[in-house]
Amino acid sequence: MTTPLQQLQSRFHLALENVLGDQVELPEILVAPASQPQFGDYQSNICLVLAKAVKQNPRQLAQALVSKLEIQDICQEPEIAGPGFINLRLLPSYLAAALTAKLGDQRLGIAPTPAPLRVVVDFSSPNIAKEMHVGHLRSTIIGDAIARILEFQGHDVLRLNHVGDWGTQFGMLITHLRTAYPYALTTPDALDLGDLVSFYKQAKQRFDLEPDFQTASRAEVVKLQQGDPESRQAWELLCQQSRREFQKIYDLLDIHLTERGESFYNPMLSAVVSDLLTMGLLVEDQGAKCVFLEGFTNKDGDPQPLIIQKSDGGFNYATTDLAAIRYRVTQDQAQWLIYVTDAGQSSHFAQVFQVARRAGWLPEHIKVEHVPFGLVLGAEGKRLKTRSGDTIRLQELLDEAIDRARADLQTRLEQEGRHESPDFIETVAKTIGIGAVKYADLSQNRHSNYVFSFDKMLSLQGNTAPYLIYAYVRIQGITRKGEIDVTGLATASHLCLGDETELALAKHLLQFADFLALVTQELLPSRLCQYLFELSQKFNQFYDRCPVLNSPEPERTSRLALCQLTAQTLELGLGLLGLKILDRM
Repeated sequence: MTTPLQQLQSRFHLALENVLGDQVELPEILVAPASQPQFGDYQSNICLVLAKAVKQNPRQLAQALVSKLEIQDICQEPEIAGPGFINLRLLPSYLAAALTAKLGDQRLGIAPTPAPLRVVVDFSSPNIAKEMHVGHLRSTIIGDAIARILEFQGHDVLRLNHVGDWGTQFGMLITHLRTAYPYALTTPDALDLGDLVSFYKQAKQRFDLEPDFQTASRAEVVKLQQGDPESRQAWELLCQQSRREFQKIYDLLDIHLTERGESFYNPMLSAVVSDLLTMGLLVEDQGAKCVFLEGFTNKDGDPQPLIIQKSDGGFNYATTDLAAIRYRVTQDQAQWLIYVTDAGQSSHFAQVFQVARRAGWLPEHIKVEHVPFGLVLGAEGKRLKTRSGDTIRLQELLDEAIDRARADLQTRLEQEGRHESPDFIETVAKTIGIGAVKYADLSQNRHSNYVFSFDKMLSLQGNTAPYLIYAYVRIQGITRKGEIDVTGLATASHLCLGDETELALAKHLLQFADFLALVTQELLPSRLCQYLFELSQKFNQFYDRCPVLNSPEPERTSRLALCQLTAQTLELGLGLLGLKILDRM
């Protein structure tokens, strides 16, 4: 089902071809939603854009274009404004027919893309033997939302968790494991590292203070890299412990990932070096093997190198990322690579992508994008940390969100004199608490830092998850009170859109597919959040002004259908962001 915007784009394109022929190449975007309501529902400034190229007055060009437009079935008569803007208002009859066609359709008339791609979304990526902290929050939530939206659009998405499970730090971790937990290799089932952060700190402290421990740790790295069975077993124990802790958080957040850590690519690193050498891209500089980059310079203005192999023969993140690109393109058959990491890694990925392009491992037809995001800040505008200055553990943050949501709910129940079961209270607390944390993050422009505030994200007012979920709950209350069979609304023959709030809600409902397409193009989940927030506002304005259950027919059925379409859109939209909904709260 095509959207109003898509239909208008198509009609404008045909009209411009009739007016201009092949004088100019037409831009991709000819019509856009109006930025101000008084301009109409949609607006085109294409005549101002093309006037100079075709040597015509923009207003005269607009008049010629309007005379060729065949949009009588979609819009009222177009209005030419100012120097050549064309304003368009949708017909109520068109709105009613378009919305009626969506009733009863789980996808709300949005067809899967006709050209699906194999997409790899690389996100979350915690480090083994370290607990997930608030710094992993954005990558995990943003990556999951992008994956969900692309999957809904019909793309074949591989969700990869590129965990940090390899490197020199494992020498000290394995050595500490052997000495602090001597039974680890003989009775692995009895092993419980407990606090992984403390375990890591203990190992690091010993490495810094004990020369013998430091020597043993370095020897352990060599043994691990050479495949020593006992070292490998100790490494696997550490990985398993971490995975169990990670999975608790992924289960709580409803995140699904395929783990493929750095160690997976370890056997491929030597080939990366030898192949770059064969291509003539690799240069030895101060003992290290590097590729000198184009467009990147050091402080002296000289070309900057990307180190592929260190002078001691070791590899680094760039080597692993290049091996990963090769594997994802050749073995996973990826056509679109998406990396969701903090903005501080933007330069690293730009450099890695350049080398992969120059090496031919990333052909031009393969899309590759780094999706950067800003920091999570505390109230004082600095990185969110505990009072002692430690990084906040993600598990603790999520638990606190649920606890606060539970406390808010219990206070509200006491005020209303309601009595609910413990299961109801826990379900609502978890749904609201986790949803609030997710939505507070996703509703921000991911390029920006944002201040973390439990009070704001759990509020029933403003652009928050509780506000949106409550709009859905409100609609479920209407259907319960009226004992409405919502499946029967799909047979509604015609919607009546007489009130201006009905029209505003109807128009917004028809823009859902356009916003999803925009999110797919820009990889900005905040666009969808803003759409859903405005949808909730428009629904509440409609509900406050227009009686539903007490309206006479056909308005009653029409308004019930509007309510149901709003509920469906909220449920689908929030689901694509990774949020759950509630029938009551």
